[in-house]
Amino acid sequence: MNSIVVNLIQVRNRIELAALAAKREPEEIELLAVSKTFPASAVEEAMHAGQSAFGENYVQEGVEKIIQLEKLRPWLVWHFIGPLQSNKTREVAEHFDWMHSIDRLKIAERLSAQRAEFPELAELQLCVQVNVSEEESKSGVPLSEAQELCDAISKLPNVVLRGLMAIPAPSPNPQVQRDAFAAVRDCFQKIQSNRAMNPGYLFFDTLSMGMSDDLEAAITEGSTMVRVGTAIFGKRDKITK
Repeated sequence: MNSIVVNLIQVRNRIELAALAAKREPEEIELLAVSKTFPASAVEEAMHAGQSAFGENYVQEGVEKIIQLEKLRPWLVWHFIGPLQSNKTREVAEHFDWMHSIDRLKIAERLSAQRAEFPELAELQLCVQVNVSEEESKSGVPLSEAQELCDAISKLPNVVLRGLMAIPAPSPNPQVQRDAFAAVRDCFQKIQSNRAMNPGYLFFDTLSMGMSDDLEAAITEGSTMVRVGTAIFGKRDKITK
């Protein structure tokens, strides 16, 4: 049994234990395998172990991988989770199923317009990234501005507003981790209350937060999708694309 298969089993066990400890159903939490910097062969190994959702941070690398694995496309769901520049939006609109890191309306508008160029594709699923720890080095809107951005995105065609994404500042203290995730959850629930009044919020059901080191805290505070790379694929070399 290869290491990716073993690692996936271990991560799924962590998710199940965290969910049960929080009195939640494990099926409520989706595992997104972050495959950035790893080859297409690693994605294929994970897929054969039952993993279908994969996250990429770099547009060029992600698109190359999607094309390489085109024969497996019906069984794969591709999420773009990194910062996105305006000149790269068309590639995301053409190739990805989800985009997690919307932090300004301009990007969402471009994705909306460019997705229309590919009528054979389903609507692009979008999450708004919030900067819960207010780190200057991190993308994302402040929690106080998330509602306004979500309202604007909810009116766009060719995309579906799905929820919020967050990457809190790392902390070895579980309570600090939980406090950050709880703040995002509270913001999410406040925005989610609009579903009855605004059809653009009909599918606003995703709280994308928690990674290899803090997924337990995220699940305790309501995460519905954890983004795990290192614990599945191993340590990666830092690259810039």
